[in-house]
Amino acid sequence: MTLAGLRRSEIVAGGVRSPIIEAGPPGTAEAVLFVHGNPGCGEDWEDLLHAAGTWARAVAVDLPGFGRAEKPSDFPYTMEGYVKHLDDVIAALGLERVHLVLHDLGGLWGLAWASGHPRAVASITLIDTGAVTGYRWHTLARLWRLPVVGELIQAASTRLVFRLALARGNPRRLPASFVDRMADNYDWATRRAVLRFYRATELSEIASRYSAALRDVQVPTLVLWGRHDPYFPVRFAERQRQVFPAARVVILEESGHWPFVDDPAGVRAAFVPFLRDSLRGG
Repeated sequence: MTLAGLRRSEIVAGGVRSPIIEAGPPGTAEAVLFVHGNPGCGEDWEDLLHAAGTWARAVAVDLPGFGRAEKPSDFPYTMEGYVKHLDDVIAALGLERVHLVLHDLGGLWGLAWASGHPRAVASITLIDTGAVTGYRWHTLARLWRLPVVGELIQAASTRLVFRLALARGNPRRLPASFVDRMADNYDWATRRAVLRFYRATELSEIASRYSAALRDVQVPTLVLWGRHDPYFPVRFAERQRQVFPAARVVILEESGHWPFVDDPAGVRAAFVPFLRDSLRGG
């Protein structure tokens, strides 16, 4: 479903062209910035964009290698590459202060960016993602990291396999339109980006590098987590308080990895008042 009041255009950041979706007052220097994960795109956030746009400028963008963004073979599909690109996006949008809403790998990229820009962060919402101390890549990611094996798994990812994989760990069925869009966007260029990122990324190094710095980013923080997430287990929800001691933690009891898709009302019930209070506090 496409919601009314959302503005669609394109942005060029760091030389990469991407679709962008916005809501709320255009051109303000403070905004809610939604960052998707793998596999994902800016359209995943339409419902929350619409809600956030009631009070603030809200923006979602497809990051390189995902969705309908350009997927150049020479882009650095690494932590450093995505953090630099996120910085380029924020600069291109003219943002000086951001309310980060992060999911999946978007949490790694967004929190790494926040650790280097603590004064620019107004609030943080973590949805099935966060500081990764003690976390190991999930089984599929570990297979992607293996030469040849990763390529074979990606080659076998037909639409049917894709549907079955996304159904794992989700008590509530994900909407067909959401699954179909994700499958359509998961072309060979995206699969290449996924393999490159996971193979270039050591989680233990990320945890030690960014967790300490994030303790200087003490802003209003909301943690939302699906109880049945098979990729980022729910036990990591409470662990976010090791970095963000005052975080509010909400567990969505019937959700999996995409609670904003399989329980949008439950996510809005926690997110909307949190965002409204954060904007008033800013």
